[in-house]
Amino acid sequence: MRKIATQNAPAAIGPYSQGIITGNLLFSSGQIALNPQTGEVVGSDIAEQAEQVMKNIGAILAEAGTNYERTVKTTCFLADMNDFAAFNEVYGRYFTEKPARSCVAVKTLPKNVLCEVEVIAEI
Repeated sequence: MRKIATQNAPAAIGPYSQGIITGNLLFSSGQIALNPQTGEVVGSDIAEQAEQVMKNIGAILAEAGTNYERTVKTTCFLADMNDFAAFNEVYGRYFTEKPARSCVAVKTLPKNVLCEVEVIAEI
């Protein structure tokens, strides 16, 4: 296994890695709307936060030597399912190959953000 670490995505805020490569797959940790340089939450609405989440995921994918198009599965967590359509609008601009996906509403996310996304991608 190989750990993924990039300064272009937020540092882990706990005892975990940004991602792990095993075999030919990347498993990313969930990404939230944090600015990688400041560690502060970016955006006040779902579209702004989802945009930052996608940038963070993109940085991890790039560090692992892969990209959005090679993503095979995503898991998406929303603080409010009423944000589903607005989240999908942003998500769809990045994941154009339409990987398998789960999307659930949860009670609370770290730092009270509105969304979190994790991915599994081919290397």
